[in-house]
Amino acid sequence: MAQYAFFFDQSRCYNCHACVVACRDWNDIEPGPVKWLRMLQWEKGSFPNTRMHTCFATCYHCENPVCVDACEHNALFKEDEYGAVLLNEDLCQGDRNCWKACPYGAPQYEDDAPGTPVSKCDMCYDKLKKGELPVCVMGCPARALDFGPIDELREKYGDLTALPDMPDGAFVKPAVVFKKMNERKMLVPYDQDRALELLRVREGMDPVFESAEMATEVDEGRIGYSKLVMKASSVAESLALSKNEEG
Repeated sequence: MAQYAFFFDQSRCYNCHACVVACRDWNDIEPGPVKWLRMLQWEKGSFPNTRMHTCFATCYHCENPVCVDACEHNALFKEDEYGAVLLNEDLCQGDRNCWKACPYGAPQYEDDAPGTPVSKCDMCYDKLKKGELPVCVMGCPARALDFGPIDELREKYGDLTALPDMPDGAFVKPAVVFKKMNERKMLVPYDQDRALELLRVREGMDPVFESAEMATEVDEGRIGYSKLVMKASSVAESLALSKNEEG
């Protein structure tokens, strides 16, 4: 069986969502919670050393797809030509066993009602059959995405299968290669303590905050996107954690 894979360069992505919009348009996905491709974001660090992280989250068409094994109705299967995990919609009963098994939350649902059928990324199987690339890869203006045989991607980019904060994919063996964000560099050196003090005290005004710690030490829960969440517990949470491309 051949295995094709995605590549995502976290250092090049600036979260424009062009890939998500392209995916939604090509696959005629109506506005709403269903997103075969999600660009997830989360913030790490505290002022003045904060950084936004992004994650290309779709079906990774795992080499060991536990979703296929979890489906009692044989609605999911792995085809041989590209290694894509595909869905037979006629067999889906909406029992969500595939979603429960998937560590990445790739199966998508319109609502939380029992029996709602699943839908998911199909690796742009129709385009692959024509010798074309997946639409998300073609739509990325930053060239943060690539696609091809997994051995070629690993030779070109390395063998990283999970970004920091992602679930460990050692068992499912996701067909994806990642390049994590480059280390942050201070291009213009400055005195951070002095900068905080200038922000804290303004001439002729009361202090903006009492101490530097009030700005640099952030309590848990104060940041909306403080961690990577790949499996939202509900449709409402999924929408809250993802950007609205329809607006």
